[in-house]
Amino acid sequence: MLRTLSLLLGLAFLAACAATPEQPVAAQTSTAVAEPAPEPEPAPEPEERPFPDDAVYQLLVAEFALRRGAYETALHNYMEQARTLHDAGVARHTTQIAQLLGDDDDALEAIQLWLQDEPESLDANRMAASYLVQRGDALAALPYLAQIARQGEQASFPALLQAYTEMPAERQAQFAAELETLAEEFPRDTGLLLTRALVSADAGHYSESREVLEQLFVLEPEQQQALLLEARINLQEQKSRPFTHIEKVLSRDPGNDRLRLEYARLLTNTDLVAARKQFEILSAASPDDANLLLSLALLNRETGDDLIARAYLKQVIATGERQGEAHFYLGLIAEDNDDLDTALAEYQQVGDGRQYLAAAQRSGELLLERGQLDAAQNWYAAQRAALPQRAEQLYGVEAEVLKNAGAAEAAFAVLDAGIEAHPESSALRYARSLLSQQNDDVERMEEDLRAILARDPDNATALNALGYTLADRTDRLDEAYELITRALAINPDEPAILDSMGWLLYRRGDIAGATDYLMRAYAEFPDPEVAAHLGEVLWVSGERTRAREIWQGGLLGNPTHRVLLRTLQRFGVDPASLAPAPPGIAPPGP
Repeated sequence: MLRTLSLLLGLAFLAACAATPEQPVAAQTSTAVAEPAPEPEPAPEPEERPFPDDAVYQLLVAEFALRRGAYETALHNYMEQARTLHDAGVARHTTQIAQLLGDDDDALEAIQLWLQDEPESLDANRMAASYLVQRGDALAALPYLAQIARQGEQASFPALLQAYTEMPAERQAQFAAELETLAEEFPRDTGLLLTRALVSADAGHYSESREVLEQLFVLEPEQQQALLLEARINLQEQKSRPFTHIEKVLSRDPGNDRLRLEYARLLTNTDLVAARKQFEILSAASPDDANLLLSLALLNRETGDDLIARAYLKQVIATGERQGEAHFYLGLIAEDNDDLDTALAEYQQVGDGRQYLAAAQRSGELLLERGQLDAAQNWYAAQRAALPQRAEQLYGVEAEVLKNAGAAEAAFAVLDAGIEAHPESSALRYARSLLSQQNDDVERMEEDLRAILARDPDNATALNALGYTLADRTDRLDEAYELITRALAINPDEPAILDSMGWLLYRRGDIAGATDYLMRAYAEFPDPEVAAHLGEVLWVSGERTRAREIWQGGLLGNPTHRVLLRTLQRFGVDPASLAPAPPGIAPPGP
């Protein structure tokens, strides 16, 4: 396993050979007439580098720890020796142990030590690139893939794009420059060409991307990702026929289902009828494919053909796959056609899956619309019993449904029961705090938010909610400032927190500071409550025309918003008196 151990085995083998009985003399002289041929010189043995005694001891300790299952001790010892000995065998073994333990930091370090002794190792280079991609550092991973390419092996350059978007702009630019340098070395590497084209397109350099794609198509005319990238660039540039190249390839190879599927998906953004046609071709070749049937159902629903959509959804259910989603969309179609009994029945057949919570909410809402409060509560209780893994979420959904229906006391009771069953649930406590705020119960709201912060001091949502409430409903402005400042340090660009800081500064009398924060918040999120705050600050600072424009914009989004209407009432502004904002008016910038 290790170089020293192999040397010991070699010595044992030589000793065994030395103990072998000699051949008889006659056998040795049977060809004495002929001149003996010169023996070829033996090939040079790889240089053996014996380990120091203390290193051998530490390696043996590590190996015995490994056999006893003491993996952390084994990894620690092997890692120390890998750093000291700079031996490929030790580093390789250390890498395997680190991977077994899921210790990515030690695994990457061990791989890099391995590469110091065996820089051309394909396995080590591939693993180093993979770990660095996982860390979001495509630039650091690039040289390892280049080393693989230099040996004539397939280097997965496009895989680097998984990490490219996570890098800051400066490193992205450096990465793009390194790709161009490698292009001179590997001008016919289609993976590198595709990567360059994708990076250029991501930066909006469409002409550069097209030039690279043309080089790629010479080498591989039907490369699927390149065809799709070309089509997306055509769409961005609003070409009249963006899919011409794909259509030509499909006409030559109509059985290319992978390309046809991607083509169909692209068409859903531009031409639903054409997309439906492509999905029909795919479904005809695979009539029991639930994914294709569901896509056809949704396309037909979007184009207004509910009858065909229902037929496809029933076929989905018959396949035994994606049944929950099919029942959910059947419920939506039934609602669209005012068949609420069928809608409720379909929603209640949606099992635990992607659409479960949406169906659970709609089920409760339909029951409450019928005045069946007890039936709704009994249904949620039965669901929690049947799906205990969903119980916490279902308490939240039920409370939201009851709150929206005006049954605040029942919603409080549900949240109380939920928190008793799930005392560590921040989501349920936060939901109850919002309900308390709506009921002007600041004390109860603060109690729940403080409980969340006791367990999670950096919960920016709770910090902001408590800070805003103290700023809005109390005179504890210094305490509110501390809370909102902490929230901003965690999420400095969050519009809700910017709005809170703006409102707090307004209450402190800092009109200029308030205006700055509120304008930033409104530019990012033109919500009616932010509009109420910004309009008020502008109004008191004398910019009444602009304030009216902001308020009007808020009313367009939600003409019954409670905070906005209260603000208008305080300043004696009749909502009906606000002139409509001119078409295309943009929110104010900072």
